[in-house]
Amino acid sequence: MSLLHLPHARPHILLFDWHATLVDTLDAMYHAVDDVLPRLDELGLVERLVKPENSKTVEDAKLVKYVRKNAKLHPKIRAERKISRTDIFEVLFGADQEAKRIVHKAFDASYAKVFGEVHPLEPDARQHLQALRDLGLQVGVLSNRSRTFMAHELFVVDGTGWVELFDTMVCGDDVEHRKPAPDLILKALENLDAPATTNCWYVGDSTTDVISAAEAGVTPIFYNGANWSQDWIDHIFPQTTRHPHAPHGVVKNLPELVELVKKLLAM
Repeated sequence: MSLLHLPHARPHILLFDWHATLVDTLDAMYHAVDDVLPRLDELGLVERLVKPENSKTVEDAKLVKYVRKNAKLHPKIRAERKISRTDIFEVLFGADQEAKRIVHKAFDASYAKVFGEVHPLEPDARQHLQALRDLGLQVGVLSNRSRTFMAHELFVVDGTGWVELFDTMVCGDDVEHRKPAPDLILKALENLDAPATTNCWYVGDSTTDVISAAEAGVTPIFYNGANWSQDWIDHIFPQTTRHPHAPHGVVKNLPELVELVKKLLAM
């Protein structure tokens, strides 16, 4: 069902994922993932990789098998650069929270060596974020990465930083559980003194983001900046008993998001 048929989802708050939704930090991210995967054995994580029968899709099972055998990402995944580190770790470790805590900590240590450069994913991102604020919405940004990294990136992006564009920022080390748990979203809403309702939209580029939004009880919006086909979107959000969550809206870019917000506000 289209969001346009859900007037109760008229937005008051927009929360955004950071990497691959608003900004590009892919080089540093993939460098850090490349550094961590060869160390899964020493971290005690090889035997904690998801079993094939527990993978969400055939493609996920193939990724786990390749990492188990080669201790690195498949070259096709690196070339396409369409999957976030959070989704990679979700595919590899599934519901094993302790394994994900260990691997995220290792990632942070590796990311600390290479992070720094960050660019807007869309050239006019600043003006579109400001347009959303001008519509009277509160705007926040969330990320599984640590506050040390996020604070730096938020201050340097676009040359001048985007600090004034956001009413709240929540990072992976601010909460007990990172995405796909709902903790980051719920913490952001707590900061804004707002309830978790469909009037809050969470915009992100990954299945992890959609799951997190659904678990928090807010409206999930899938940012399809990677230009996935509709068939692939249906594939990664199968809406089965085991994997029930799906976005309530899909946008290809920020202008589309602004127009969607305007339509809902006008209803």
